Amino acid sequence: MAKRAPEPEKRPGFFSQIKSLFRFTREAYPWLPWLQVGILLIGVLLGLVAGYLIPPFQIWTLVLWGITGLMLGVLGALFLMTRLSTSAMYTKIDGMPGATGHVLSTSLGRSWQASETPVGINPKTQEAVYRTVGRGGIVVVGEGARGRLTRLVNEERSKAQRVAHGVPVTVLYVGHGEDEVAIADLSKTIKKLPKAIDKTTMAAVIRRIDSVSQSLSSLPIPKGIDPTKVRAQRPR
Repeated sequence: MAKRAPEPEKRPGFFSQIKSLFRFTREAYPWLPWLQVGILLIGVLLGLVAGYLIPPFQIWTLVLWGITGLMLGVLGALFLMTRLSTSAMYTKIDGMPGATGHVLSTSLGRSWQASETPVGINPKTQEAVYRTVGRGGIVVVGEGARGRLTRLVNEERSKAQRVAHGVPVTVLYVGHGEDEVAIADLSKTIKKLPKAIDKTTMAAVIRRIDSVSQSLSSLPIPKGIDPTKVRAQRPR
């Protein structure tokens, strides 16, 4: 008998994702449920006030306005939870090896291309260097002790300048020291860089850099953080 094909893995449903996201966020912000209840009550109250003040006043219109206010409260509570879950996620991964790769590969959008795998690494200390290419040029990001990253960062910057002459190369260090960027602000900092190249040039730069990059598959490279172990899945 032919073996049955394995059944496709079931994706968690919408409400299951909401529940997981709520639990994850509540761990960091225990007061979240009370604030969400307050937002719901404010939404209903605003709806009832609107229904009372907007003529003609009738019981059924008051009920409809109350339901509308409740729906707005639900949206507000979900929006708050989403924002807080992002903040909680950054707090949890701050300082973890591979956090930079996770942020670069998931938070920059289509205008930038990056991988969660570093382009340079110190196998002993796990200090790593990441690279992303976008409309703002080339960005080299160091993760770890800044003093021990100097050689790796300089090598990557020189390589980028050599194969992409004229394209601006920005160097950032992730951390909390002077002239360093917190992991929570990394994607915002990169996105704020002024546009320096067009899409055609960006694609050419990516091809050139990839063609000269050496394979690091033999090194014990942290390939980023598994987001399922850090935060709950977001509702789709």
